[in-house]
Amino acid sequence: MRKFIFLSAIFTLVIAAAYFSSCKNGKTEQKATNSEDSLKKVQERGNYLVNHVAGCIDCHSKRDLTKYSGPVIPGSEGGGGFAFDQKLAMIPGVVYGRNITPDPETGIGSWTDDEILKALTQGISKNGDTLFPLMPYTNYNHMAKEDLLSIIAYIKTLKPIKNKVPARQLMMPVSMMYPPAGAMQASIDGNIRPPETDKVAYGGYLVNFADCGTCHSPMTQQGPDLSRKYAGGYPFDGGTFKVNSANITTDSATGIGTWTEEKFLTKFTPYREETNYNFVAGKENTIMPLSEMAGMTDDDLKAIYAYLRTVKPISNKVEKWPNK
Repeated sequence: MRKFIFLSAIFTLVIAAAYFSSCKNGKTEQKATNSEDSLKKVQERGNYLVNHVAGCIDCHSKRDLTKYSGPVIPGSEGGGGFAFDQKLAMIPGVVYGRNITPDPETGIGSWTDDEILKALTQGISKNGDTLFPLMPYTNYNHMAKEDLLSIIAYIKTLKPIKNKVPARQLMMPVSMMYPPAGAMQASIDGNIRPPETDKVAYGGYLVNFADCGTCHSPMTQQGPDLSRKYAGGYPFDGGTFKVNSANITTDSATGIGTWTEEKFLTKFTPYREETNYNFVAGKENTIMPLSEMAGMTDDDLKAIYAYLRTVKPISNKVEKWPNK
């Protein structure tokens, strides 16, 4: 009888051990699944920002400027090499979009997250070089850290491309163009992304992320006139076409003061279809990457519109295609 009780106890302990082991493994598996789901969501947010809002892929890939809006050439995503010079972007020399793919030799595959974050928000590269402010690190310096980390998480998933990008060639030291003291924060930890329910604030956040203010400001010998931000008139020479950026202030005569929300959206949404940009545009082209920005959600486009409605009107008549 005692032997039977002893064997029964052993059997019970074995079953209990198996049960608790199963529970433990289940919790471990659940934790791993939750971690994977969380990372996936972060990367999806990064994908959205990199490809459709911040314009990282547009500047850091090769673009076909013969096609409408200069769509990214498939297979070059993040590989760098696109040249910004005096003609295209009024730069004192030439600057090339860097290779931001995970290639360890010619890209940023050997960079840590902190090193990438420093480049994004302070304009200082892994080797200590100052980045040319065509890279809008002053803007990113005011973005939520969670969004910046999502960008980093996503670009690490890009296909590594071995492409050694030429060194920049500037007519003056880049340190002379580094933003003045006070333009950037030492820490971005306190930056907050506004709630999407606050359309104006969230729209302003997106506009800053996309750096609309630089391209849509008049150009002077000292650079974009940010005292007349959004008034348009920044000239771009794409080789086969010349185009001036539009006035997107609320001025009724020369800006978008009379535009409805629907009209604003239709400046983007048609380019969700490849047939609407995959054609040789000739002289009636644009440098604005509409084929990529069209990927923004309707709600985000509406938020941008809501923000732009708060911009003061500036009278500035812009001739879109001066050589048409």
